[in-house]
Amino acid sequence: MNVANINEYKEFNQEKFTKRIVFKEGGSTSFVLNFKSGQELPAHKHPGTNVYLHVLQGKGVFTINDKETYVSKDDVLLVTGDELLSFANNSNEDVSLYVILNKIPNEKYAENI
Repeated sequence: MNVANINEYKEFNQEKFTKRIVFKEGGSTSFVLNFKSGQELPAHKHPGTNVYLHVLQGKGVFTINDKETYVSKDDVLLVTGDELLSFANNSNEDVSLYVILNKIPNEKYAENI
């Protein structure tokens, strides 16, 4: 078992957004993206895996396949690997996003119990 405090991964840089890895194991990883006001994540895809995003603090706008989605603290998103994804901190606040990229061993792990 590993335990981490997410606040330890909230590190901001005036020059560019930061990415801080929380866990990396096998085909899965989780990390925190941190954005100062005006910073952006360029458009990209994640072939072969879905992206789970949780807004830890702040607010901003995702552009997913050319559609803008405004988000704020505690919003969660699921973006498929084939969708074109970008993010912009268009606010005056710092923004932190918790991101998970993973693969499940089989469908049984994704069932409600």
